[in-house]
Amino acid sequence: MGWPRRILIAAGLATVAAGATLGLGRFSYAPMPDRTDLLNPDRYPIQTAFDVLGRRVSHAEADRLNGTEAGRKELSANNGAVAIDPAMVERGRQAFYQETFGNEVFLTDVMGMLDGGLTPTEVALAVAKLGGQGTTNLQVAMAQDVRVGDRTYRKGELVPTGLDVPKGGAFIIGIKTFSDRGHLRMGITCALCHAAVDPGTGRVVEGAPNTDLNAGLLMALAKNSSAYFMHASVPEVDAKPAAEPEHTGSTGTGPALPDAEAVEAATKVQVASWPPGSFDSSADRVTNPTSIPSSFSAYGEPYSWSGREAVGPFAGLSSLNNNVHAANSDTTQLAAAAPWLFGMNAEAYLGIVLRGAATESFRYKPGEARQPSAVLRSVDPTPASPGLNSYAVLPTYPATNYVTDNGLFTSVPGEPVNHANNAMSAFQNLLHPPAAKQGPAAVQAGRAVFEKAGCGACHAGPALTNHRIIPAAEIGTEPTRARAGAKMEARLSPPSLFATDTPFPLSVDPVIVPVPLAGDKLAQVQLAWGQGGTEGGYKVPNLVGLAWTAPYLHDSGIAVGPDPAMQLGVPGTLYRGIAPDPANSLRSLIDRDLRAKIIAANRASDTARIARVTGEGHAYWADAGSGVSRDEQTALIAYLLSIDTLTEPAATP
Repeated sequence: MGWPRRILIAAGLATVAAGATLGLGRFSYAPMPDRTDLLNPDRYPIQTAFDVLGRRVSHAEADRLNGTEAGRKELSANNGAVAIDPAMVERGRQAFYQETFGNEVFLTDVMGMLDGGLTPTEVALAVAKLGGQGTTNLQVAMAQDVRVGDRTYRKGELVPTGLDVPKGGAFIIGIKTFSDRGHLRMGITCALCHAAVDPGTGRVVEGAPNTDLNAGLLMALAKNSSAYFMHASVPEVDAKPAAEPEHTGSTGTGPALPDAEAVEAATKVQVASWPPGSFDSSADRVTNPTSIPSSFSAYGEPYSWSGREAVGPFAGLSSLNNNVHAANSDTTQLAAAAPWLFGMNAEAYLGIVLRGAATESFRYKPGEARQPSAVLRSVDPTPASPGLNSYAVLPTYPATNYVTDNGLFTSVPGEPVNHANNAMSAFQNLLHPPAAKQGPAAVQAGRAVFEKAGCGACHAGPALTNHRIIPAAEIGTEPTRARAGAKMEARLSPPSLFATDTPFPLSVDPVIVPVPLAGDKLAQVQLAWGQGGTEGGYKVPNLVGLAWTAPYLHDSGIAVGPDPAMQLGVPGTLYRGIAPDPANSLRSLIDRDLRAKIIAANRASDTARIARVTGEGHAYWADAGSGVSRDEQTALIAYLLSIDTLTEPAATP
């Protein structure tokens, strides 16, 4: 028999055996590649002893500070200091690949990621069919028909998931599988978005964004996409309840809810519009996905496209890591803030989220005697905190403070509060991409063009960023995402966090550490959040690893395929399953005539318009109109693609 049949039979036998074993107890697994399986095993050295709210402290300085009482206080956990050593970095790597903070419950039992168009059986068969060859884009057969707008995905149709399996591997990077006495769950880790398989070698590139992860489509194919309605433009949520009680629940004691089918259908269309390689991390009820950033993060602060993660440990990187799980992988925790964020009461909000839950015990049944919050309490695996994930809760919850969106810190029992996020920050700040393959003469010539074109005015320093946030109107890119944090100003508390040695679960009266923020730093943070009377802005991104991060701009709008004449914009590349070519895309970023073609292609796509992908803005040109020749432009691109480490000596992490 041929190899496909042999693999299918083996996979079937393994599934039966695993089912017999897992039905009797608890089991979980997430892959973590060996260093020998990496394309970028080299890292920056560990040169700092402490991070103190974003300030790097060297070993020599730490020795001096530890010699005085005032110095020891500065390096104390009660001052927000985080000690850095190899064991802490290794914990960060392990968490990066394997820590879910409990999001498997929301994703499985509420959102129904395993109960919609794609099922565990079909995913396992797709991996088995690879025969160990690996893939950057796992093709999975639909288990049942699912309608998304005008498109019906048919049973048996192969779906491009963008999930990565390394060569020789049998598991998807960034997916953690759980079995609890036969109940199968799926959770996600940071590696799902921030590690990628190199298509040429099948090896893993730690820190590279998964630029074809089809997160929006995967959510659209879930059973209960409505659980993510707050990350999408779904006016159907505000419609008056329909007359039919089977759709609304308005005849019982619970909240009056909008039409379930209308909300589900609208949410599916919105999230499915996200270009592969992007994710909508802003719960502002507006569809505005952004490109998944790299984790080549050293000296790249502030973090997130708007720069709103700017204060606290590791200059905001720990806040970015935290908010992925504290704000984005469990939407039930948003119920308390629903009145000022979404204009609805908490019960109505939870009713919409839980009404279509995949697991019956999590499902709110309109008209029943219990309120949606009572349903959630009855199944909550973390009853000491809001939502379903594992959180340490500040007394100010659910108010925003500029360290955390909502006063929650995802934490792991048995270790200090927020420790895994801090450890991941230390790990990420040691990552850099594989060595670039650009000719030295072209790189040298390109650096001269970089200076000639004035790029260094903003792109300076070790990671080629000046760490500034530029008003959206000035940078000219699509502005919606820049305003995503504006409503959070309605409930704002001073920035603070728990002392970094606070045990979790929390003890009585834990120490709260205030985070200083004033002057220009405060003004920049307010701009990043779209607060303080501003319209928001976008940060100057770092340029390390540009060869791995196409498409460009926050909206993924600068995308050109290997054929620059035909494969233009998101419609000509990502929506067609074609990877953007970094060199061609960069040329369109800096050439105004080519950019006009990109913008036109994006405007012509209904789907791109839903996702607010434009490719507009950043009108800083290095083209004939600015006195740069074609050859100089080519050299500049070679230089940009050559940036594979920090460009000047700088202590890490």
